[in-house]
Amino acid sequence: MFDKILIANRGEIACRVAATARRMGIQTVAVYSDADAQAKHVMACDQAVHLGGSAPKDSYLRWEKIIEAALATGAQAVHPGYGFLSENEAFAQACSKAGLAFIGPPASAIQAMGLKSESKRLMEKAGVRLVPGYHGADQNPELLQREADRIGYPVLIKASAGGGGKGMRIVEKSADFAQALASCQREATNSFGDDAVLVEKYVQRPRHIEIQVFGDAHGQCVYLMERDCSVQRRHQKVMEEAPAPGLSAALRAQMGQAAVAAARAVNYVGAGTVEFIVEQKENAKTGQLEMNFFFMEMNTRLQVEHPVTEAITGLDLVEWQLRVASGEKLPLQQEQIKLHGHAIEARICAENPDHNFLPATGHLQVYRKPAHSAFERGTLRFDDGVRQGDVISPFYDSMIAKVIVHGETRAQALALLDQALAQTQVVGVHNNVQFLRHVLHSESFVKANLDTALIPREAAHVFKQEPVGLNVAAAAWVAHSLQQEQAKQGADPFSRADGWQSHAQTLRRFPLEFAGESHIAWLQYGHAGRMTLSWGNAAGPHAISSADHFEFTPAAQGLWVTWQGQRVASQVVQQIGKPGTPADVAHVFTAQGATRIRGVSPLAFDANEKQDDKAGLTAPMPGKVVSMAVKVGDKVKAGQSLAVMEAMKMEHSIVAPHDGMVAEVLYAPGDQIAEGAPLLKLA
Repeated sequence: MFDKILIANRGEIACRVAATARRMGIQTVAVYSDADAQAKHVMACDQAVHLGGSAPKDSYLRWEKIIEAALATGAQAVHPGYGFLSENEAFAQACSKAGLAFIGPPASAIQAMGLKSESKRLMEKAGVRLVPGYHGADQNPELLQREADRIGYPVLIKASAGGGGKGMRIVEKSADFAQALASCQREATNSFGDDAVLVEKYVQRPRHIEIQVFGDAHGQCVYLMERDCSVQRRHQKVMEEAPAPGLSAALRAQMGQAAVAAARAVNYVGAGTVEFIVEQKENAKTGQLEMNFFFMEMNTRLQVEHPVTEAITGLDLVEWQLRVASGEKLPLQQEQIKLHGHAIEARICAENPDHNFLPATGHLQVYRKPAHSAFERGTLRFDDGVRQGDVISPFYDSMIAKVIVHGETRAQALALLDQALAQTQVVGVHNNVQFLRHVLHSESFVKANLDTALIPREAAHVFKQEPVGLNVAAAAWVAHSLQQEQAKQGADPFSRADGWQSHAQTLRRFPLEFAGESHIAWLQYGHAGRMTLSWGNAAGPHAISSADHFEFTPAAQGLWVTWQGQRVASQVVQQIGKPGTPADVAHVFTAQGATRIRGVSPLAFDANEKQDDKAGLTAPMPGKVVSMAVKVGDKVKAGQSLAVMEAMKMEHSIVAPHDGMVAEVLYAPGDQIAEGAPLLKLA
């Protein structure tokens, strides 16, 4: 076994590998960029080596620097994690040439499976079924268009060297093919340095089911059950679960054997994942749902979602990687691998689901998690590479954490995950925690009616939902404001700021904004500390009834707020504003969900007054301008694509907010642009 390894990755990935290495008594070396100098993964390792600038190409993708760091620190092996260099055959070869063990498959296996077209040909020879499509070497756009027309729409364009949902586009009709192809090729070049693509028939009602495989250098190969990764947005996974709901033992065995055959076809060693697209068709005679599976691709690395496999098998897959890479045999034979219970993983990301999952950057002002284990099996597990106070930068992907739960049944796992998400608090960046809860509660997910279109199908229930509501949110916010006042006042009754009067009714006004609308909460003080709360307008409150009795008491965390017959546990967190702006946005967390509310100072200007942006079009996030589709003088229509930006490894189309004419173009392709900066101006 190794004494010391270098982890050629960052964030949660590096922390995950370091946790198992530490348990096994293996020393670890971290690498880091300028942006990650104080990152969690740096602190999790025994040593750390600086690689270069913040952009991946200046640091984590500089494999010659990584090999130098490994040799300089006395590491015997390099673990590439997942992402970056984990599927780079040149890096694997360079490690071996330098006398370093590569904790992954042989370079030949990476090369064979790294190009989707080549892997399809190999699978065809191995007898694994393929989706109808074009996998040829000729990349002439006109030929690709003809092949797509021949296959029949909808088709899926996929980067041949791709993965992780990057370089992938669904095309519904022939007229859209050329533009989608160009965008897919650009993204493939930026992410993988190779613009080659393949074109396949887009399978209707598809499920994405993958098999975890493991091979050793002694000729053994096994499968460790399956994972269902069908719940996706923008071709990237949102939730994963194991085992796949509704998969029969017979079909599991067939898919497992096909996955092992795929691995053996390239003499695979180490951890890998064989991904299948599963077509669901209803049998006209029996009414039963039948499943046919087709080989999609093989990821020659550990997967982000591997913890659900660890949960149901009781195994540590990183430990298996280390043992196999050091020359040991696989710890178990196929018949010894058993399935226990049900596990689900949810990915918490810095993004805005209600705005097409736009990536978000910023300061993690609050990051609170329920009691959990980290990087090891448990009923509730959090794997992350960030801490409260860290910054989510635009240089890397948007994932904040993975939440993994394990229950005896799927229903129990669903309940555990919902409870864990309800107790997770993230403030400072847009995030998808509430969106994940909406998906969990959707009819399709609860009933395991799974396919890759689940999120679009359930759009009415998962997007733009308000789980808390004005009444509870405002009551919690008013109670929090009063508690803050009480904490500041002394014993002297004249220090109170509640506006008490000896001969008149004491009525206080709390202006606020909620869900884009203005409201006023009126708080009336009565005898013996009694309070009532109601709504109204600038002239005063509506009639106050006894049902509006309002009180609050401290809870273990936050406040118990009672109003209108409801008693709700809530926590209110004030968000720190940008320099020079008031901290008036509050986040309200309850068991039902979380929401935001804005308190308005009675002395402030009209917050509803809209400012003239002079018809400018601004960048929704920091990133790089990839292309500009218009020039000065062009007339544009609302919704027309004007430019393409790249941020957090993904392309984002910028569209015209209204009809107009391009008056000025302020940036060119290749330029870096800050969030909120004007890209161009429309007249």
